[in-house]
Amino acid sequence: DSTGFYLSIAEEGYKYQGTELPSVAFFPLMPLMMRAGTWLIGDPLVAGLIVANIALLGATMLLYRLVDEEWGGKIAGRTIWYLLIFPTSFFGSAIYSESLFLLCAIGTLYLARRGFWESAGLLGIGAALTRLVGIIMAPVLAVEWWMQRQHRSTENRPSRIALLAPAAIPLGTGLYMLYLQYTFGDWMAFARGAAAWERIPRSPLATIGELLQKPAEGWLAAIQVGHLPLDNWIDLIVVIGFLSLGLMLLYQQRYSEAVYVLLGTLLPLSSGLLMSQRRYVWVLFPAFILLARWGENSWVDRLITTVFLLGLALFVTLFANWYWVA
Repeated sequence: DSTGFYLSIAEEGYKYQGTELPSVAFFPLMPLMMRAGTWLIGDPLVAGLIVANIALLGATMLLYRLVDEEWGGKIAGRTIWYLLIFPTSFFGSAIYSESLFLLCAIGTLYLARRGFWESAGLLGIGAALTRLVGIIMAPVLAVEWWMQRQHRSTENRPSRIALLAPAAIPLGTGLYMLYLQYTFGDWMAFARGAAAWERIPRSPLATIGELLQKPAEGWLAAIQVGHLPLDNWIDLIVVIGFLSLGLMLLYQQRYSEAVYVLLGTLLPLSSGLLMSQRRYVWVLFPAFILLARWGENSWVDRLITTVFLLGLALFVTLFANWYWVA
């Protein structure tokens, strides 16, 4: 459970050597925010909940404005609705890094589209300090810069110096690596820590291919006796769904949004495990914008709402009863 690790880091700092599950696998912005909140409130658990939920509130407000400015209020409202009823959306209110990352990612794109490239770069650095996947904000912002150069009038185009914003984003990852080198003498400690969870770089095709291998007893028999890894199959279906949405954004020439969704799906999938993919994809907000646009059709809206609410009810019930969900 990530909550326990974030609480431990906020209270005691990082642990690496001599522990079965090194906490260095968790990036530092969330525990830093929790530690600051603990200094004000006195309780790291309460501080973590406040940080997560304020970040979630901020993320939804920024996302509404981002969508409203291009697509209008109805689609903006539907985007927020789909985001908040997605089956793993409840992790955004728990002591996980999802909502903080979502705030940084949405804010990065929102500020870039309004021409505030310096601030966009800073929030991009924040995303890279929140999770390893935050590094994808560098190509996302670079593609956004290119798109604005192609489609905006001369006076509204970003300058070449604005490219410093995406170039600065890897500093977030680099700063954490410098800290790990200084503290533990190992700048790749976060990767070695993740290996304790069997997260080791591997081709997504190999990971998926392993799941698709025919069971020794045959597919039907494996289903009958419950030997199929149901959690992995759920995650695979979710991955395929979000990759399809990313490809649709690419087809629609929504290039920066497509890069965000595709890389945001493939990078976690390259960790060698399908586990938790259904939680990781929740932060891929352009996919929800696309679904909200499709949701203008009433039957599509009812279908998405029904599937999402049923999934949310199931996962919340399991989570509340101490079952592993994502």
